[in-house]
Amino acid sequence: MNPIGIVFSSVDGQTRKICEKLASIIRQEGIEVDLCSIDQFQKHLSDYEIFVIGSSIRYGKHHPLIENFVVNHTDQLNKINTAFFSVNLVARKNDKNSPDTNPYMQKFIKSIHWSPNLLEVFAGRLDYSIYSFTDKLMIKLIMLFTNGPTSTEHPIEYTDWQRVEKFAGEILQLGKRTNPDSTE
Repeated sequence: MNPIGIVFSSVDGQTRKICEKLASIIRQEGIEVDLCSIDQFQKHLSDYEIFVIGSSIRYGKHHPLIENFVVNHTDQLNKINTAFFSVNLVARKNDKNSPDTNPYMQKFIKSIHWSPNLLEVFAGRLDYSIYSFTDKLMIKLIMLFTNGPTSTEHPIEYTDWQRVEKFAGEILQLGKRTNPDSTE
């Protein structure tokens, strides 16, 4: 099997952490994984069996580099097996934690011409201690409007790591559907 590529955009590190977990699980199956930030990606999409993109949300939008990458590589992305996931705090709510119910995912998918084979949404991590003054105020305001915590002594990890592991399994299955004779 050709390598699996995983690129990400991460503002506060949670999306990177999720990508590292995905890569670790996939590597345990003996499959090579190229993992890098979107701003460092320089390879060709045709080098990959499967290509995974993960993006955090800040102020209601995916990172512009992710959006530009998808727009500029739509044709290539549609020719290979791909997966996309979004990480946001809105996904902490049960009624907004799936690709079909998450407003950021829905808005993004409707705005592009790429059709990933797999979609997923993960809740992120809330840590007021690492935010800039402006981000802290804005995130607290957003949390106030969405009935979330506006003051916490400790970071709150909303990411469901079992869902991350399940998504890694789905990525591996995508490779097996492509290469049914593969023994890996």
